[in-house]
Amino acid sequence: MLSNLACQLIQYKRIVTTVAKAKSLRVYIEPLITKAKENTTHQHRVVFSYLKDKEAIKELFSTVAQKVGGRPGGYTRIIKLGARVGDNAETALIELVDFNEIYGKAIDTKVESGKRTRRAGSRKKATDTPVSENAAPVVATDEIAPGETSTEETKPEEKPAE
Repeated sequence: MLSNLACQLIQYKRIVTTVAKAKSLRVYIEPLITKAKENTTHQHRVVFSYLKDKEAIKELFSTVAQKVGGRPGGYTRIIKLGARVGDNAETALIELVDFNEIYGKAIDTKVESGKRTRRAGSRKKATDTPVSENAAPVVATDEIAPGETSTEETKPEEKPAE
């Protein structure tokens, strides 16, 4: 059963199953993915002894191993979905972490936007600073694209003193 679930997970990158099966599948497949990072004949034979599916092994050693090459572990993610209608069993979605582009992009944009909002608080307005009679007024630029922050202020060209 775990062999078939592992082959389907490799083929489709995410599957829906019960929570108990998903947790046992994680323990079963993560060492196989670690073995697939080393592309040798011996590792092919070891993984084939677990999966017994040539297409799944081909996909594992080519596509999946390249994506997870830099990751030290934690190749799968389990998301609980709730109870199944027929028998009230707890269901879960188990997926390969590096193959979910939508979830990964949402995390990156939140981190970047958080950094921008922290820096934007240090921007001073031209009316807040005291202006002496001899100094040229400071003019803030209004040519900032939406979503960008800038702390640069420009001074107009000084006129020569007469």
